[in-house]
Amino acid sequence: MIPKGKLISIGGAEDKGTDRDLFAVHKNNPNYTELGVLKRIVDEAGGKHVHIEVVTTASSIPGEVWRNYLNAFTKLGCTRVFHMRIRKAKDADNEDIIDRLKKCQVVMFSGGNQSKITSVFHDSSFFKILKSRYQHESFVIAGTSAGAMAMSHVMISDGNSAYSLLKGEVKNATGLGFVEDVIIDSHVNKRGRFTRLAQMVALHPQKIGIGLGEDTGVIITKGDELEVIGSGAVMIVDGSNILYSNIATIKDGSPISLEDLRVHILQKGNLYNCITKKITV
Repeated sequence: MIPKGKLISIGGAEDKGTDRDLFAVHKNNPNYTELGVLKRIVDEAGGKHVHIEVVTTASSIPGEVWRNYLNAFTKLGCTRVFHMRIRKAKDADNEDIIDRLKKCQVVMFSGGNQSKITSVFHDSSFFKILKSRYQHESFVIAGTSAGAMAMSHVMISDGNSAYSLLKGEVKNATGLGFVEDVIIDSHVNKRGRFTRLAQMVALHPQKIGIGLGEDTGVIITKGDELEVIGSGAVMIVDGSNILYSNIATIKDGSPISLEDLRVHILQKGNLYNCITKKITV
């Protein structure tokens, strides 16, 4: 079934209108717009009057994270922005939370630890309603950093970038599964995560790897069509034409070897289809 909703996956550190140093860094970047990524979420959902729920389950500092998003969305003119402080599985089935979920137009998952998201929402009423709304309605699910990584079925759960070319050093788990054909990683540029995404694609060559830079994201429509947004770059890692891989035969701790792993680098406005593997610039 082709979903009617949209996923907006962000690589983390999206501009919230508070970091003047970030503005200085981007002053010569024509793709940078203050609050640009968050504004795109609002626009995709229908404008500044939409009802937005921010879910901070992944964060260890939920109050601070919530206040930052409230301030940012308020600067964009939004007046119906609320905090879903869901910390435990039982919170996800709270009657008030479920009622708000049924009424909102946007759910945004914050950064933090993606495994917290999957452990709390797995098999919950919240998750079932959220997935149904995404499938059947013009509904927006956004996520940044950990919130973006949790969207796919195969989810990177751990992996030190310094050792990510050694087999077994990158761990995966089952994500929320809103999108099946991709594996998403965040903070790819600043945290040097390309190689851990490459190992995940080598293990799952039928999946497309999406490496999201900071203040950068993709809007996923129809489950497989990507549009790049934000001020940075997105890496697309395609393992469908790998000619040689040793990953199935080597022992854990050994370096991996790959031939013909394809990598594309996309910027704001570029389109990519995960099925046809075609880029539109």
